[in-house]
Amino acid sequence: MIKLPDLEAWAIFAKVVELGSFAKAAQELGLSQATVSKSITRLEARLKTTLFHRTSRKMSLTESGRVAVERAARIVAEGEAVECEVTAQSTNPRGLIRMAAPMSFGIGHLAPLLPEFMASYPDIALEIDFHDEIVDLIEHRIDVALRISNLADSTLLARRLCAIRVLLVGSPAYLERFGRPEHPRELSRHRALRYANAPQGDAWHFQHQRHGEFGIGIPASLTVNNAEALTPVLLAGLGLALQPEFLVWEQLRDGRLEQVMPEWVAPPIALHILTPPQRARPLRVDLMIDFLARRFANAPWSRPVKPLG
Repeated sequence: MIKLPDLEAWAIFAKVVELGSFAKAAQELGLSQATVSKSITRLEARLKTTLFHRTSRKMSLTESGRVAVERAARIVAEGEAVECEVTAQSTNPRGLIRMAAPMSFGIGHLAPLLPEFMASYPDIALEIDFHDEIVDLIEHRIDVALRISNLADSTLLARRLCAIRVLLVGSPAYLERFGRPEHPRELSRHRALRYANAPQGDAWHFQHQRHGEFGIGIPASLTVNNAEALTPVLLAGLGLALQPEFLVWEQLRDGRLEQVMPEWVAPPIALHILTPPQRARPLRVDLMIDFLARRFANAPWSRPVKPLG
């Protein structure tokens, strides 16, 4: 007679590994610690191997445990996805979506969209981490992340939503005082305001359709780890900065800022939606991804996605 796999024990095993302790897994699953321990013991007896090294102070995976953990997590993810999809056939989508987004972009452009999404899907709860540092989606159990960059190769699943221009900008008052440069080499006579996490580092790089590429390093009078903090300094006429268009499009429209050297183009970036590398996503996550893709595609600062490669 064929014995069915002990799916409950595998799910408990995956949760213990994810949270790093029997007690935390028991608390999150709403079980007693004894039930969790017995499930792992039952699984080890079935497999005739040990999954954890246990001491009074520390718990770690055995080699057998390390081999099993990825597939166990996949079993749980597939089970959750099936339940969500089946439930969605007869009820409204429900459950928690954990998200991550850059601070300025998240507050300025994601947050204003949340009321519409929450009103459309009242049974979906959102937990959002606004942070400029790159967050490990798997380690922090993030379902959806927004990232603005040129993504390196990754095991994460990415959907490129739109291109974003990076513009060299300054106030009319600053440009009247210090002059309007026509070539990047003239920037050596100007004051730089710099975003510390820019992918090109301390140097500014530009490309011209006829004259090729040019890079220049300029000492910065101000360096910040959040590009939005440069806006008041720009408006006060205290320097030039390379800024993503979504941060300055309104000031450019109103004439409070000007684009400098428009024929010299800085490397563009793009807005991506990332999800962990699992085979199936809960319906609630797909709904969020489709919602954001529709809204950001029509943003006044977004640019059509060009084929990669």
